[in-house]
Amino acid sequence: MSSAHLSLTLLFIAAPALICAQTPALLSPHMQTKTQTPEGLHRSALVIDTHADTPQRFVDENFDLGDPLNGGNLNLDSAHKGNLGAEFFSIWVDPVQYKGQYARRTLELIDSVKQQVAKHPKQLEFVATPGGIEEAHRTHRFAVLMGIEGGHSIENSIPLLRQYYALGVRYMTLTWANSNGWADSSGDIDDASVPHTKEGLTEFGKDVVYEMNRLGMMVDISHVSDRTFFRTLVISRAPVIASHSDARALCNVPRNMTDDMLRAVARSGGPNSRGGVIQVNFYSGFLSQAYSDAAKAIEPEMKKATQALKDKAIAEGKPIPYAEIEKLQRQFADRIPRPPFSVLIDHIDHIAKVAGIDHVGIGSDFDGISGQLPEGVDSAADLPKITEALMARGYSVEDCRKILGGNLLRVFREVEQVARELQAENRPRISDKQPFDKVQK
Repeated sequence: MSSAHLSLTLLFIAAPALICAQTPALLSPHMQTKTQTPEGLHRSALVIDTHADTPQRFVDENFDLGDPLNGGNLNLDSAHKGNLGAEFFSIWVDPVQYKGQYARRTLELIDSVKQQVAKHPKQLEFVATPGGIEEAHRTHRFAVLMGIEGGHSIENSIPLLRQYYALGVRYMTLTWANSNGWADSSGDIDDASVPHTKEGLTEFGKDVVYEMNRLGMMVDISHVSDRTFFRTLVISRAPVIASHSDARALCNVPRNMTDDMLRAVARSGGPNSRGGVIQVNFYSGFLSQAYSDAAKAIEPEMKKATQALKDKAIAEGKPIPYAEIEKLQRQFADRIPRPPFSVLIDHIDHIAKVAGIDHVGIGSDFDGISGQLPEGVDSAADLPKITEALMARGYSVEDCRKILGGNLLRVFREVEQVARELQAENRPRISDKQPFDKVQK
């Protein structure tokens, strides 16, 4: 063999090694952690947050995402600084103020989200699929999605649920802090004056879960009672999500999830499923036991002051001044020291260890927290701190990408696949299949 042929042969042998050595994406996750900075990783990741209550600001405060934060947590500037790629905007209807008008308020909030997209077409893109999220990311647009918080929004109507899906809603929290007659909430489960179900879901409630599965709408079990949680997981054919919940083992409040519940979410969706995901809430009262206990101690005084504001507005025939109420509640919250940033990472870490790395994500509850966020978290601009802290605790690049958004995308895709399978079936509603339960006295 000539020297020229030998050189050419060696070049072909060496080329793959040279290419691999120069392509970080081909390195193992362990090696990537060593070579990629937290800042670089976060900038390259697709970051998805599953819960922000900003639509209330759109409607009630005429807030625009292009405006300064003005005390809020999310706008275009903070999303850009935090490399937030996709946000599920929460469609939440106050069950007391809007009693009898749940659907109207729901539609107004949905419209407010779409109006924001219309005002900022170069920066925002309304999407309703996992592929849409990825495409928006590729074109450097902020993906806008929606999730309903509280099943009372459907006003006991399956057709209304279907119309919300048609408008782009892609998850629904079965309850908010109020039980709704067909599913029970953790917020009033101990209130004997509130009617509750016999087993967590009525027959109609089971129909709602099935129809969500059939449509491709993610079933969200944040806020529900423990009994409703476990009944839902028996019924749902698709993996479920907790859009904004934390670990009860670290902060013992009813809104948080026990270790058994965390493991159950990871197993949800049936034998062929890869399981659901728990998106970690940033509210200090769910993250820190010390903060939660302090907040509970001042709660009676805060409730009394809040009710006084509501009563004054009602007496004057005016709308309840939620901006003033939020300001008042923030004054009470400011009496309590903010917990350290590490408590947020502790919950992510705990859920990853109990449920598995494939079953944890981010559900901030931005613009929906009446109390405080942990130290160092004031807006979406602070999201890179999470990546930095996770890498400092030894999480790999692959692990971080899963937590930041990959796990949610996986679940979203599976929910869509289950929907395609169910749409091909001819299965009766549970209430049609078991009519005897509806006529029993």
